[in-house]
Amino acid sequence: MCTAIRFTDTQGRMFFGRNLDWSFSYGERVVIVPRGYQPKSSPFGATKAIGNPVIGMGIIEEDTPLYFDCANSAGLAVAGLNFPGYAAYEPEPVEGKVNVASWEFPLWVVATFTTVDEVEEALANVAIVDKPINDKFPTSLLHWIVGDASRSIVVEYTAEGMQVFHDDADVLANQPGFAYHAENLRSYLNLTPEVPPTAQWRTAQLSPYGSGGGMRGLPGDYYSPSRFVRVAYLNAHYPDQEDEAGNVSRLFHTLAGVAMIDGAARMGNGDFERTVYTGGVSTATNTYYWNTYDDPAIRKVALGDYDTEGSELIQA
Repeated sequence: MCTAIRFTDTQGRMFFGRNLDWSFSYGERVVIVPRGYQPKSSPFGATKAIGNPVIGMGIIEEDTPLYFDCANSAGLAVAGLNFPGYAAYEPEPVEGKVNVASWEFPLWVVATFTTVDEVEEALANVAIVDKPINDKFPTSLLHWIVGDASRSIVVEYTAEGMQVFHDDADVLANQPGFAYHAENLRSYLNLTPEVPPTAQWRTAQLSPYGSGGGMRGLPGDYYSPSRFVRVAYLNAHYPDQEDEAGNVSRLFHTLAGVAMIDGAARMGNGDFERTVYTGGVSTATNTYYWNTYDDPAIRKVALGDYDTEGSELIQA
């Protein structure tokens, strides 16, 4: 399972990040795609070139970046989150559509576009196809959050086809679909960071113990609908920050509020799920930040420290 957020600082610059929750690591690294890289494995020719350098967390297979989340230097970011039971891709390419393999979708977005508006317009003519890169990596059933400095959208491809939702909460978790999550937030509109006023029941004066009383009812479990509500609440109420350090701190503290701890939630296969890594990008500096379950120290890689005009993939 996973959780993702988007927010902007006081100057309107976007910070975008996610938790990747699973039972093991894939050996993921920070991968940079320079502008001169020629896509090696775009099954249906969707990703033709790299319009802007890309940075994010993923693995490289067949000289091709498989991104969990990434962003380009123009300030557009995307993250894929687990969506089994709901995601349903096309079994074959659809004639007349731009056909994008599901594993290719993040790279296609950030290699081709610079804004959410452009992505949303293009998605009206896109089919997501069940075409794994090879037998080693079967198709993952995902939905995606795409964000820029202005807004975010959620992209879901189900049995009903392409669905695009405006994400006013700027967060995403896993199943069920985004429409349910957005509606479910209305069940928690009573939540507030404020200290509740003293209440009177008959002659009894009932005052709160202290801070947090207005949060009573905020779900604290790891179930996907609960994480969606909790991260939406935290993202909505975190004070705006001005500088890079304050916003990076906000990103990691907010996602820590929905991070999964080993031993707390068992998967269907018997393994325990945990937050393998937390990562995200600052579009203010084109820097990717991350930490891992076993090493909470935050590390960083900046696009500006590498040759972003070259032709070879870079593992930082």
